[in-house]
Amino acid sequence: MTPASFTPALLLGFALEAAIGWPAALYRRIGHPVTWIGAAISTLDRKLNKEAASPARRKAAGVLCLLLVVGAAAACALIAEAALPSGWRGQVLGALLAWPFIAARSLHSHVVAVAAPLKAGDLEAARRACAMIVGRDVQNLDEGGVARAALESLSENASDGVIAPLFWGALAGLPGLAGYKALNTLDSMIGHRTPRHEAFGWASARADDLANFFPARLTALLFALAARKRAAALSVACRDARAHRSPNAGWPESAFAGALGLRLSGPRAYAGRVNDEPWLNASGRDPVAADLFLGLALYRRAMVLAAALLALLAAARFA
Repeated sequence: MTPASFTPALLLGFALEAAIGWPAALYRRIGHPVTWIGAAISTLDRKLNKEAASPARRKAAGVLCLLLVVGAAAACALIAEAALPSGWRGQVLGALLAWPFIAARSLHSHVVAVAAPLKAGDLEAARRACAMIVGRDVQNLDEGGVARAALESLSENASDGVIAPLFWGALAGLPGLAGYKALNTLDSMIGHRTPRHEAFGWASARADDLANFFPARLTALLFALAARKRAAALSVACRDARAHRSPNAGWPESAFAGALGLRLSGPRAYAGRVNDEPWLNASGRDPVAADLFLGLALYRRAMVLAAALLALLAAARFA
């Protein structure tokens, strides 16, 4: 199977994940490919990231870690893709291989876990669920702060967890899909500006920025097309996205903010220290619990558009 012929399998894998996610029983039995990748990254972090080494050596070790993890993931996927049979059997098997690398349903479920208690007035439960999907301090967040954090996570991870894997899968087949997921896992684990990882994770963070350049902007466009306020979503994205600390996350987040008429981002605390981040769509209102459900509906419409776009690509390649 070639990357071009992998597109129907990618679409089927997307549909499978959206329908059932990754079942808990399966996770208990075999884990998940991302946890396998994470275990490899943790091992390399312990082995290669020596605190006594100079920053230059730690950067070089980080480059080696990046090459080993992404290279191994892509190589395994390339072997598996080459072994797939032709015809519908190959497409079904390809879909099963693509399935765990897409996170459409799991992302939706994590945000529902915040929205439901927040709507019911259980702020503490909402904070606990929110802490599972964001890195900021949540213990002092009010209703608006929890809703804002969950909406930002939903919009940003729609790009990182769904659109970017689909983009790289459509472009480079199963190796592109697995290689991207390995890179994104590297960034989430070691791509932080902390004393331990600023040098070692530098290469992974920069590579992840490059890999997400087009997917982030595509996600913003999908949000705008799926929005009832299309012009506002596009306008806010084009105006405010570059103000975000991330070169990519600002695009889906600002499109989301404009589409919903909300202000997102702004000051937030990490490890007790307040970061004075700029607002996205500063003239928008603060979100409330009900806005999480509106955001989830917008997310679902955007995912349907992504599936339709992938279907059109598959049809064009087999025409």
